[in-house]
Amino acid sequence: MSESSPANTPETTPTVRHFNELKLSDALLSSLNDAGFEQMTDVQAFSLPKILRGEDVVVQAETGSGKTVAFALGLLSKLDTNSFAPQALVLCPTRELAEQVAEAIRGLAKSLANVKVLTLCGGAPSRVQAASLEHGAHVLVGTPGRVLDHLQAERLNLAQLQTLVLDEADRMLEMGFQDELAGIIAKTPGVRQTLLFSATYPQGIRQLTKQVCTDAEIIKVAASKTQTSIQQSFYQLGDASPAQAVRALLLELQPGNCMVFCTTKVETQSIADALKSKGFSTLALHGDLEQKDRDQTMVQFANGSGRVLVATDLAARGLDIAELDLVINVGMAHDLATHTHRIGRTGRAGAEGLAVTLIGAKDDYKMRMLEDTLSAPIKLLELPALNSAARPLQAEYTTVQINGGKKHKLRPGDIVGALTRDKKLSVEDIGKIKVQAQWAYVAVKTSKLNHALALINNDKIKAKRFRAWAL
Repeated sequence: MSESSPANTPETTPTVRHFNELKLSDALLSSLNDAGFEQMTDVQAFSLPKILRGEDVVVQAETGSGKTVAFALGLLSKLDTNSFAPQALVLCPTRELAEQVAEAIRGLAKSLANVKVLTLCGGAPSRVQAASLEHGAHVLVGTPGRVLDHLQAERLNLAQLQTLVLDEADRMLEMGFQDELAGIIAKTPGVRQTLLFSATYPQGIRQLTKQVCTDAEIIKVAASKTQTSIQQSFYQLGDASPAQAVRALLLELQPGNCMVFCTTKVETQSIADALKSKGFSTLALHGDLEQKDRDQTMVQFANGSGRVLVATDLAARGLDIAELDLVINVGMAHDLATHTHRIGRTGRAGAEGLAVTLIGAKDDYKMRMLEDTLSAPIKLLELPALNSAARPLQAEYTTVQINGGKKHKLRPGDIVGALTRDKKLSVEDIGKIKVQAQWAYVAVKTSKLNHALALINNDKIKAKRFRAWAL
C-alpha cells in the first residue's frame, strides 16, 4: 500500500481544488452548488479523484474534514437508479452518525432521479426496516449490529454491492464491532470498491485495511485546526468538585454553547443534574439513555434549546454541531486521539474555538504525554472564583415535538405556516426545524411556547390533525 500526505510540496499538492474540475454529473454539481460547496477540502481533493476512478482508498483525517461528501459523491456517481438492489453500504459506529450520513447523502442525491437511501440501525423496529428492504434501496447506511441481523435473517442481500464504506472505522473497533464487521464483509462481493475512513491509524485499523482493501491508497491529511483555531487552556482541579469547576468556568466564560466531556456515565449525569439545579439549560447524553431520549437530546442541543451538553465520548460520537464555542474536558481523555477528537468539535470551519481541560491528581502522566505534542509547555491555571452575580446559561428557545414527519408529507414550510397563521408569532420567533420520518421538531422562543402549542394542537396542518408537546 502506498501513502499520500498533503505536505506543502509540489508532488503532494492536489491537482484539482474545485468540484467542477472533477468528472461529476451535472446533477451532482447542481446539488453541490445548492449546498454552497465550491472548493474542496484537503480530504476531498486528495481522495475524490481516486474514489471516482474506482480505487480502494484509506483516509486518516480528523472530524469535520469533509469526508462524508467525498465518499457520498463516489458512491452516488456509480449508482444504477433503475436497479433497486443495494449498491452501496455505509457502516457507522452509532445510529446518530448513520442518520447524519444518510441525510447528507440524500441532500447530494436530490438532483438525481429516484434515489432511495435507507438507514438500518438499532433503536428502530426491525420489521419496519424489513418492509422497506422488500421495496429495495440504492444506498444503505447503518450500524454493524443491525446490518448483520438483517443479513443473517436473509432480509438483506448484498450480491450487487459496488461500494463498501467504513466510516469512523477506529471507533467501530473500539466499540467491539470486529466480529460484526467480519460477518458483513463475508457477505459482500469479492470485487467491490472499499473506502475506509478513520481519525486514527492504530494496529487494528492496519489489520482491517489489509482484510478489506485491495492495493488501497492511504491518504493521511494533517490535522491543522487544533493548532491554528483552537485555544487550549488547562486548569488545576484542586479541591473543587468537577461540577463546581465546570459551573465556575461557564459563569466566567459565558459561551453561547458548550460540550462537557466526562469519562463515565455516572459522572456525566451527576454534573448535568448539578448544573440544571443551578439554572443552566443543560442536557445529558450517555449510554444509559433510551434511543428516543438520545435523539431528543441531540435535537435540542443542535437547535439551541439546550446550551450545555454533558456527554460521554461514545455517546457523543457522530454528533454534528456546526458551531460550538467551548469544550470542557473533565479530566484527560483515555488517549491522545480521543483528546484531539473532543477538542476538535470547537473551532470548526475556521472559527475560533476554546478547549478547557480540568486536570486532577490522576491526569499528570497523560497531560505530560499531550505536552510532548504541543509547541509550548502546559501551564496549569487556577480556577476562577465562583461569580454568583453572573447569570447561568439559559436557552432562549424550547423544542416542540410534533407527531408527524416526512411520511405524513409534513415539510418545514408547513410548520412555519401553522405557527404564523394568526400573526402572533413571527418568523423571528421560530428557530431551527428538523423533520424526520415520523417526527418533526421546531425550536420556538420560550416566551411564545404556549401559543405555539395551541396553534398546532387546536388546528390543522395540511387538513390533518397533529399533536405537539414541549420537550
